[in-house]
Amino acid sequence: MSLTIQETERMGNEDISFAPNATGADRIDTGSDEAVRVWAQRLNVSPDQIREAVDKVGDRASDVELHLKGSRSTTNDDRVEAAE
Repeated sequence: MSLTIQETERMGNEDISFAPNATGADRIDTGSDEAVRVWAQRLNVSPDQIREAVDKVGDRASDVELHLKGSRSTTNDDRVEAAE
């Protein structure tokens, strides 16, 4: 992937490091162990969870994040019951 200087400045180096070989900064490259490790660390999940999520919802980081958060979230009712 080749980026112009302006694209690199807009994205910031942090975004590029998260998806070094994917089609864009918002994509997760499951072919890269390093990219999977970084995304797993960033989203506080295991690398296997990243790969499974990408298999289910595709490689867009925002979709993967929503999928993972949805699978770990609790409802308000769950929180109320836990507090009682």
